[in-house]
Order: sequence, then structure tokens, then C-alpha cells
Amino acid sequence: MWRRITISLAAIAGTMLGLELLLRTLPVSTATLTGYYFDKDVLTYPAHHEWWVSTGWSLRNPQHLRSNNYGFVSALDFQSDPRALALIGDSYVEASMLDAADRPEAQLQTLLADSRRVYGLGAPGTALLDYAQRIRFANQSLQITDFVVWLERGDARQSLCGSGNVHSRCLDPHALAPRVQRRPEPTWVKRIARHSVLAQYLFGQLKVDLPAIAAATFRRNVPGEPDTPEARAAPTVSRGNPPRISDRTVKVVDTVLDRFFEEIGPYARGRLIFLVDGYRKAAPRKVSELDLERDYLIQQLRARGAEVVDLQPAFEARSSRDGLSLEVGPYDRHLNRLGVRLAMEQAAAQLRR
Repeated sequence: MWRRITISLAAIAGTMLGLELLLRTLPVSTATLTGYYFDKDVLTYPAHHEWWVSTGWSLRNPQHLRSNNYGFVSALDFQSDPRALALIGDSYVEASMLDAADRPEAQLQTLLADSRRVYGLGAPGTALLDYAQRIRFANQSLQITDFVVWLERGDARQSLCGSGNVHSRCLDPHALAPRVQRRPEPTWVKRIARHSVLAQYLFGQLKVDLPAIAAATFRRNVPGEPDTPEARAAPTVSRGNPPRISDRTVKVVDTVLDRFFEEIGPYARGRLIFLVDGYRKAAPRKVSELDLERDYLIQQLRARGAEVVDLQPAFEARSSRDGLSLEVGPYDRHLNRLGVRLAMEQAAAQLRR
């Protein structure tokens, strides 16, 4: 019996070792090693760290990335420069699935005819209050006073603690009081596992979720009963009816914006331009609560004196003109090279005004 167990374990170990060696020859996403290296409220990569990223089981859009001297994915090392422009945002700014020359930082600098440096401070999984910390960081460390902030529709609600899009600063989801929620240090198991390409492929590329699998095994699903967040769609109303935003959403947006502008007050002393993402084609006939939240967010940003560029009209016009997709693909809703170009053209035009 013990001999059979030993043989079985040896076979499993041999198979895993073979898969590990095989996957090391492929562009599987490797460890990013993120941490609070330069500021206690700004999550970055280590300086001059190199790693691979790719998408899905088939390893689409492989890119070999390298962080700069401040731990951001950028072709430029950041230097103190009051004339530089900081481009702030989440994975839309980092754009790790695109070639370096096609990322927002590089395209905007080209559109500005290299008249000033453009520093891309993008960090995936962040929202408005984290952007405020990067504005502070860019001003204190690099003396930058001009900022372009690229927003998603849900960047206000994602600033609530526990949203999964917080690196440090957030608001309590009930009391809406300011809190700090930093990412915990990885356990020793994760420290070891992130150096295994096989583990990265299973949990990074295939998104294997062991707790979810265990829960699904013992959960009773009634036919026709929604069992995923996506299935429980947000309430929608026809565009023909007068839509009304909820009081709760109004309160969240107002509180987040009040906190955001309070935090950036001493640091954003020059131009402050917001790019607000939108639909890449004609907007649907029905609007969701998130659509209403986006409209209210734009309205309140302008009411607070900010420069706002709504990207949706430009996206819709381009889509209706030639029908070309502005997204990486159905498996990745980030903007492709053409979509980034269109967004950066709008940013450059606003900067010239």
C-alpha cells in the first residue's frame, strides 16, 4: 500500500515538475512583487523589476514589462521636473497589454510633440481616493503640478472600502468616513507560490479560485435562480423615461469627491483635467444606475471647477464612422492602440486650450 502511495506521489511530483519546466519556456505572467516601496499609501512594483504578463489560458498579448526608478510601468525614469505632466489612473493608464509605444503615456507625449515629459502613474485595481495619493506623491517627489486623471464610470463607488479597488485610502461603505485599507503582506505560502510559473498559470491565467470551487461543490442552485453578480444585473430604465439617480449614489459620489479635492488641494496647483471613460459604441437604449452615476460624477466634477473631457462622444463618433473596435478584444475590455490614441487626442486637445 505504501509503495503505491509513494509511486503515485512521485508521479504527481514529476508531472508538476514537467509542467513547471514547460511553462517556463512560455510567456506566462510572472510575479509582480507589488508593495509599498516608495510611499506608505502608494502601491508599486519594485524599482527596475522585470516580469511577464499575458491574458488567459492561451497567453494572449504577451508583454515583457519593466518598472522604472519609482516602480511604475514606464519607459521613462521619473525625474524632478515642474514642467512634466502626470497621467494618473488604473490599468487603463498602465495598459500593460500594449506595446510600450502604444501606451497612453507614450502616445500623449508624442501628441504633445515631446514639448514636455509625460509620466504615467497607472496602477491596476485603484479608484479616485488612490489617485489623490498619487497626485500627492507626484507633487512631493517630482514637483509636478499639472495632472490628467483618467476615470472609469465606477471610480466613485470603487473608492469604498472592500470594493477590491483600494490600495490605501477609502471610505467606510456604511458611514462613508475616511479609512485606510492597505494590502496585507503576502503569507509565506504566497511568497513561495508566486515564484512558481505553474502556480501563476493556474491562479493568474486560469483564475482558479479554490474557495469558490469548494463553495460551489456544496451549494444548491435552483434552476433559473441567478447565482453570480453578473446575473443579478443592475436595475435599468428606458432612455425614453426620465431616469432618477438614487439618493445613496448621490451621497457616495459627493462624499468621495469632497474627500478627493480636500486631499489634492495642496498639490494639484496647475491644470487638472479629467478624462471620463464611456461606451465604445452607441450607448444602450436603457441606462443603469452606473450610467446615472457617471453622468452625475461629470456634473459634480465640473461644478467643482475641474476640466472634464467626456470620451464617450469621441468613441461613438469613431465607431459609427468606420466600425473598428476600440477594445483589445471580447476577452479584454481595455482600450486597444486605436482607442488609446483617440483618448489621448482628446487629452492633448484639452491641454492645448
